[in-house]
Amino acid sequence: MGGAKKKSPAQQEKAQTGDSAKVSGKKGKKSKEKESGPARAEIRVILPDAQAGKITGGAKAITALELARQAGVKASVAGAYLAAAARDGRLRVAGGRSGHRVYAAASASTSPAPAESSSPA
Repeated sequence: MGGAKKKSPAQQEKAQTGDSAKVSGKKGKKSKEKESGPARAEIRVILPDAQAGKITGGAKAITALELARQAGVKASVAGAYLAAAARDGRLRVAGGRSGHRVYAAASASTSPAPAESSSPA
């Protein structure tokens, strides 16, 4: 009752080109071995305090991901460093939400200086 369905012209053409590739010894698919491409940068898990101080000191505000990119470390390491620096008082939390904190130098002030009030005398 059933039987094999007739292939469409496009499928027949594909089958012919696939058969000719097999005969000539060429593979249509990529080999499983990875070709040597551009080398990725090595990700470190140690963040020296001097290096992090240079990066955070020159920035108005910094996030964990930005510090991780600039220092070449994992984001978790950068986040742990920033949280520890905030606890020590070297940095303060300047904003952010849902765990994505924005840190600023503890000495930098974001609020405007209090204006002197001139009272009529």
